[in-house]
Amino acid sequence: MNKTGIDAIAFYVPQLYVSMDNLADARGIPAEKLKKGLGLQKMAVPNVGEDAATFAANALLNLITQNNIDPNEIGRVYLGTESAIDGSKPTATYAVEIVENELASTYGKRSFKHCDVLDMTFACVGAVDALHNSIDWVKQETNRKAVVIASDLSKYDINSTGEYTQGAGAVAVLVSHNPAILEINTVWGIASKSEGDFFKPRRIFKKAELLKAVFKDLNLDTSDEKMNEFMASSDSEFWSDNSDIVEIFKEEPVFDGQFSNTCYNDRITEALTHFRTQKDITFNNDWHKIVFHLPYAFHGRRIIFDNWLKWLKASNTYEELENEIGKPEDSDLKDWSKKAYKSQLYRRFVDTKIAQGELASSEIGNMYTASIFMSLLSLLSDSYDNNLELTGKTIGFIAYGSGSKSKVFDGVVQENWTSKLASINLFETLNQRTSIDVKTYENIHRSKIQSPIHNGSKISLDFIEQDETNYGLRRYIVK
Repeated sequence: MNKTGIDAIAFYVPQLYVSMDNLADARGIPAEKLKKGLGLQKMAVPNVGEDAATFAANALLNLITQNNIDPNEIGRVYLGTESAIDGSKPTATYAVEIVENELASTYGKRSFKHCDVLDMTFACVGAVDALHNSIDWVKQETNRKAVVIASDLSKYDINSTGEYTQGAGAVAVLVSHNPAILEINTVWGIASKSEGDFFKPRRIFKKAELLKAVFKDLNLDTSDEKMNEFMASSDSEFWSDNSDIVEIFKEEPVFDGQFSNTCYNDRITEALTHFRTQKDITFNNDWHKIVFHLPYAFHGRRIIFDNWLKWLKASNTYEELENEIGKPEDSDLKDWSKKAYKSQLYRRFVDTKIAQGELASSEIGNMYTASIFMSLLSLLSDSYDNNLELTGKTIGFIAYGSGSKSKVFDGVVQENWTSKLASINLFETLNQRTSIDVKTYENIHRSKIQSPIHNGSKISLDFIEQDETNYGLRRYIVK
């Protein structure tokens, strides 16, 4: 039976970043708390004119050009994102249009004409859903090829607890038969439960209350009669709109960090259990490496700890842990767990199975749907750069999306994986980005800067249509 999985991979990360030293200094906290505690070094910042569509287009274009892929042979492009730029028109259509136009001279006009294009959204697990779905589709015919793109930007309120973890970018992978990089195995562990740990609601404001607040600050008449008269006669599209409410969408989420950690832990535990009911496996032995969805670089090593203890208890290695730190009943259980987390045994587990997948996240920040794919790319790139052999090794994937769902799956690294890493240069690219100061970052965050800085990116927003029949339609430019 033909193997199915990831045949090629490419990425895009914004050119701008803020160092964690500078951000910590501006916020009055020790930088080492963020760097050593969370693994954060730099935070990718989207330039003015960059969004989920431009990230996705850059990653898709890189995937095609670096691997000489004929877009006419691609049957679907599925985009996982929670940073959609429209409530109806898929962000993937914008990205495909940009790339299609850019490649027209090489592959002809409308080279994606017969391609199924779609967005999939489930917080940070949406792109894994796209991968899962696309693998099933590719399996049905040997000549099918699909592209899965994960593209997002994580944006939190300035001075919030999530600010330090922000990041942005995209990863694109080609799914095909007989893949060069990774064969994805058929077993998937899944766990879902509706939760409110993290979400992006439509905020609703009553227009009359907004206007009353404005009138009050200006010491004007705030009677209902006066306000109704103003809205009826105003030439402003905002105030003259017939609706009594204003709906506002913000990229900044409503979230409960501790509750989200609990949901993450619960869902992955359930998904791991579900996976194990379908496949006889000893996770800590059979998985050579593990990659995670990473809200911050060190999150994977923290979130898997409880399950690692369970795995250990089912093996002969548990006695080694007790010999190092003592037995649980000999001390307070909470203190014992802290000792276990800091033990040489767990440190060795993290260093050998997890740490390589954290490296890129430390330099970028949270990429939402793209973070688990970047964790894979980080592992592959570090292994390639250091001549570490992965052929035949099994990689475990632990994905999570708030709201909430986890998917657990694994794959086997293929013999020719290094041939697809030579042109990627992940860490070299990350080292060539431009540092910006905190004030500039804050102005970008608050949309106070209207033009791209440092010449902007190759693909960026050109303008937004204003006519009645195409109001809000986004137009992009490739330099």
